[in-house]
Amino acid sequence: MSRLFYAIPLIGWIARDLKTGGVSAFTYFLINCALLWIGAIALFGYPAIILPALTVVPLMFVLLILLTRGRYEVG
Repeated sequence: MSRLFYAIPLIGWIARDLKTGGVSAFTYFLINCALLWIGAIALFGYPAIILPALTVVPLMFVLLILLTRGRYEVG
């Protein structure tokens, strides 16, 4: 299944590079994500700033619940 996923032209190449590459591949991936987000803000404006924050809200709720129940330790 992973071989089929890695065969996808753009997404698979990036995923394979993240898996087999070093720290520099991860750094370049994060820089590309930031640049993509800045380009979306330039193209779409305010919704491109708000939508990523709204998608993270359920994850933060789960993280806060796990922290208050003592099942997840930071550090």
